[in-house]
Amino acid sequence: MTDADREKVLALAAKIRLLILDVDGVLTDGRIIMDDEGRESKHFDVKDGHGLKMLMRSGVDVVIITGRLSRVVEHRARDLGIREVHQQSFDKLAVFEELLPRRGVSADEVAYVGDDIVDIPLLKRVGLAVGVADAAEEVLRTVDYVTRKQGGRGAVREVCELILQAHGVWPSIGERYAFA
Repeated sequence: MTDADREKVLALAAKIRLLILDVDGVLTDGRIIMDDEGRESKHFDVKDGHGLKMLMRSGVDVVIITGRLSRVVEHRARDLGIREVHQQSFDKLAVFEELLPRRGVSADEVAYVGDDIVDIPLLKRVGLAVGVADAAEEVLRTVDYVTRKQGGRGAVREVCELILQAHGVWPSIGERYAFA
């Protein structure tokens, strides 16, 4: 990414008031583990979770929109303090259009992180479209920003830090954790 491209992305990220996330392939590495009883488990990255907590503490809200239905997602969202989760959302764009007026945000104040072709309609509508490093090629050609990290492996943390930097609050977080 060139310096000019980074500046463009930071300008888009500076407007973000709401981050919307897909789950499988974004918050997870895309694998679904099922045992003999059909119980599902997923792997989540704790650094992604901490990034989301820092982002929410800074005033950016987070919503999950996923096409699958999973109790694991409910548990993880509750653990992180994410209050709005839409599962079995086969038309993510329709969910997005419904939540804009309810949330009092415009499309350019929303970032979305996706990984597969089902995410493209929503990626084309938001202010900051993000694809994880291992997203489908069609997604990578659509987005404003491609993470260096893969889905479920720190990509969401990277997006959170990008937004926090664009909002100018990253230095104060650095002071809090003594890394600045």
